[in-house]
Amino acid sequence: MKYDVIVIGGGHAGCEASLAAARMGKNTLLITGNINNIADMPCNPAIGGPAKGIIVREIDALGGEMGRNADKATLQIKLLNTKKGPAVWALRSQADKVIYPKEMLKTIMSTENLTVKESLVEHLNVENNKIKSVILETGEEIETKTLVITTGTYLKGMILVGSEKHSGGPHGERPSKYLSDDLKKLGFNILRLKTGTPQRIDKNTIDYSKTELELGDDKELTFSFDNKAYYDYKNQIACHLTYTTPLTHKIINENLEKSSMYGGYVEGVGPRYCPSIEDKVVRFKDKERHQLFIEPESIDESSKDYGNTIYLQGFSTSMPHDIQEKMVHSLPGFEHAKILKYAYAIEYDAIDSRQLKQSLESKVVENIFTAGQINGTSGYEEAAGQGIIAGINAALKVDGKDPLILKRNEAYIGVLIDDLVTKGVKDPYRMLTSRAEYRLLLRNDNADIRLRKYGHDVGLVSDSKYKEFENKLQHIEELKKYLKENKVTPKEEVNNYLESIGSSTLKDGISMYNLLKRPEITIENIKHFIEIPYTDDEIEEVVINIKYAGYIDKALEEAKKMLNLENKKIPEDIDYNKVPNIASEAREKLNKIRPTSLGQASRISGVNPADISILMVYLKRNESNE
Repeated sequence: MKYDVIVIGGGHAGCEASLAAARMGKNTLLITGNINNIADMPCNPAIGGPAKGIIVREIDALGGEMGRNADKATLQIKLLNTKKGPAVWALRSQADKVIYPKEMLKTIMSTENLTVKESLVEHLNVENNKIKSVILETGEEIETKTLVITTGTYLKGMILVGSEKHSGGPHGERPSKYLSDDLKKLGFNILRLKTGTPQRIDKNTIDYSKTELELGDDKELTFSFDNKAYYDYKNQIACHLTYTTPLTHKIINENLEKSSMYGGYVEGVGPRYCPSIEDKVVRFKDKERHQLFIEPESIDESSKDYGNTIYLQGFSTSMPHDIQEKMVHSLPGFEHAKILKYAYAIEYDAIDSRQLKQSLESKVVENIFTAGQINGTSGYEEAAGQGIIAGINAALKVDGKDPLILKRNEAYIGVLIDDLVTKGVKDPYRMLTSRAEYRLLLRNDNADIRLRKYGHDVGLVSDSKYKEFENKLQHIEELKKYLKENKVTPKEEVNNYLESIGSSTLKDGISMYNLLKRPEITIENIKHFIEIPYTDDEIEEVVINIKYAGYIDKALEEAKKMLNLENKKIPEDIDYNKVPNIASEAREKLNKIRPTSLGQASRISGVNPADISILMVYLKRNESNE
């Protein structure tokens, strides 16, 4: 049987890719080494976080599954960074490690056009530089029109603990031993990267009186714009916080040479923004302590793997087991803790993401797309964000349609993919708010406003859901008008109230819209004067747009300038050796990356504004000569 789309790997990228392609009507096959590991959470039991939580909202806006699934598995949830501006607000949820994969598997198995096969892909069959078929470990050959590779950390995966090193994927699963060799033969550049995970602790052996309590927010929060909460916000599971001690640091420093990293046993490059605890101690010698989050993995007591376990976030290490015992027991509250699973590091192969187009299709072999950790990223959310785009674009390629490419001012997913294909990676890429120059436009609250139409256009958002979205947009405009039309005058009771809340008194009448522009005035203050019959989401959207109007307008103006460069396309067949006067480094980088626009070219490291100006003149001259 010939498939429209085959997806290799059932992690977070593979789930989103296969669901997107199948829901777009394409005959899709998901191949995974172990069906029971579909949507597994091999590292932390959480979804979201700074910037990452916004990616989950974007996936949901496009019609993806991660947000809905995370809502079903929520144990505790918070909106982070609320003491700062809305540009950095983001949701983070403690997710049940048993429920999350179970619910995702249920969704996948019940999705029309989607078949799941348990096996490993060993070879790719390419003809005329196009993918033709995949060959399984059994020798079975399966034909496909397009292929999405989402192999996570399984490509030549190696587990490291101290000086010990053995072949394996997360949880001791079988790694993919041959696929990266095939990719290398086809012309893909292969990188070696590393990540790690901390210990799992028996929750009943921790003295919580020596730790700090961390509770969820006291209101319903959801990733999905469907706004259905599956948890009771008044009865969320508690998390806790502890810290490393001088003894912890002493143990680590005295045994550095025994760790895989500092003992010279690691080949791969580890994540800069999620380092091991020994790396933190070495790199940040001035810090007296590092905070560690104590996070439950599941409330399913019957689960032999997770029901009784605590995840010690921030304590990732590759130290030998005996040293890990000493390290854990040096932590407040963990003096008598029982380690159920020791920490380890894992090395794996990835590709050079600069060999990808912005659609996530390979430049090396046509109709091969890649997503997730194979592209050099870290994190479930980054993987899923790439996965849905790769799945959408594989389906669009089957139909001969133009790909969906999200711009940097439209989505964190757009920033992520543009960074990957333009700059590449040296260490596992993690999304940060600081990477997004238009982060005030890419907020947690407006992901649906930015992306819902794209999801509807490709067929992942139903007509009924899109109608609900259009109603929301209408309500937002109605609320703006309502606030402009309702005014208060300088009556005594009005000015007395304004004085009581530390706001200036009125000399003339003012609309609620303009009153809300005052920094100290909240929507609750406005409700003192008038009723506001709209939903919390609609109100929040309007309030942010009123209070940050000047900053938002400035960001939109900057984005407009960027789009002007983005719209100046560079011909695929351009010969950069014929462009006079550009710097040799710029020429080398342009030849290697082959940017599709002047905007993308301007973001390449080593290409300076002067080079862009010269290139712009060259393109204009060539256009006029045609």
